[in-house]
Amino acid sequence: MSLVLERLDPNALDLTHEEIKRYSRHLIMPEVGLAGQKRLKAASVLLIGTGGLGSPLAIYLAAAGIGKIGLVDYDVVDHTNLHRQIIHGSANVGQLKVESAKARMLDLNPDIEVVTYNEPFTSENALEIARPYDVIVDGTDNFPTRYLTNDVAVLLGKPNVYGSIFRFEGQASVFYAKEGPCYRCLFPEPPPPGLVPSCAEGGVLGILPGTIGTIQATETIKLILGLGSSLVGRLMLYDALSMSFEEVKLRKNPKCAVCGEHPTIDHLIDYEEFCGVPGHDHEEEQATRWDITPKELEARLQQGNHLKIIDVREPHEWEISHIEGATLIPLGTLAAHMSELDSAEEIVLQCKTGGRSMKALELLRTAGFRKLKNLKGGINAWAREVDPRLPTY
Repeated sequence: MSLVLERLDPNALDLTHEEIKRYSRHLIMPEVGLAGQKRLKAASVLLIGTGGLGSPLAIYLAAAGIGKIGLVDYDVVDHTNLHRQIIHGSANVGQLKVESAKARMLDLNPDIEVVTYNEPFTSENALEIARPYDVIVDGTDNFPTRYLTNDVAVLLGKPNVYGSIFRFEGQASVFYAKEGPCYRCLFPEPPPPGLVPSCAEGGVLGILPGTIGTIQATETIKLILGLGSSLVGRLMLYDALSMSFEEVKLRKNPKCAVCGEHPTIDHLIDYEEFCGVPGHDHEEEQATRWDITPKELEARLQQGNHLKIIDVREPHEWEISHIEGATLIPLGTLAAHMSELDSAEEIVLQCKTGGRSMKALELLRTAGFRKLKNLKGGINAWAREVDPRLPTY
């Protein structure tokens, strides 16, 4: 199956002497050659996310000589990113991720153009951002943005190079509705909110995004060059613990809501409402009227108020740090222990940064509990603002 991007004219651009020297190992490969390198230079790729997957993607696409690379992200570099987001360094902590990534990419290859979009990728701006690019690459980590990225690619007729990671496992595919299935063909509906934990909740092996991200970069370059057999119609499954790769054949769903024979989606929708979760990974931003700040909790404890603090993290996280007097009930077991809780007590729910504890609060609230608070920012905020003896992670 050839997915040559016909718009790319290998004769439209010339390579400088410096570029010929830089890409010499490409040029001596007959499958790439001068014409192929010119195609890479003429190509444009939009990368959604500059985190775990986006780091190897950005580095290798820049090194390969992709002429124009767009970066979409609105986060800043944090210490917790550095074990896997290798495009950033300690000196970049606190900087915008798109600017940190751009600086590294241009240092690696000053002959490319890097365009940054320091904003969330939303239904309001996605089509405008994505329209000028040849290939869209999904480096996201949440379901609303993943479905949005898919629908944008389908509506614009562009390939969507997909990857996802969790703990020790990863997936990769190329969703291209013109030639095969899209993401919605495989997953018509998102999982129920809270069923699939994020990397911030479940963790991820630091090297894993490097493996999946480089596979995505490989597929992107193959699409541009028109080489080999792409992952269109195939889902690659990777297990780092067993060091195994498996493959699942995918079929186009004729009833797909966005790329099927009678599509019902012809415009971008509200993806946060569709998925039932926020379209970002800033768990601390889920502030509601249920929140209690670390300082407020400290004051109430010092006043002698009787509060039951429930930590909904996992046991291995509890070992890293915990609030004295708290009770450990992991989120996945909370429903089974609900009968042990007294609804007349004031309960403060707490996790790492506030995301899981908010889910626990909603679970208890649905069961009739009303005296509930969510520790804003979780134990990491508690460590920063109240008890600096505790580490953050």
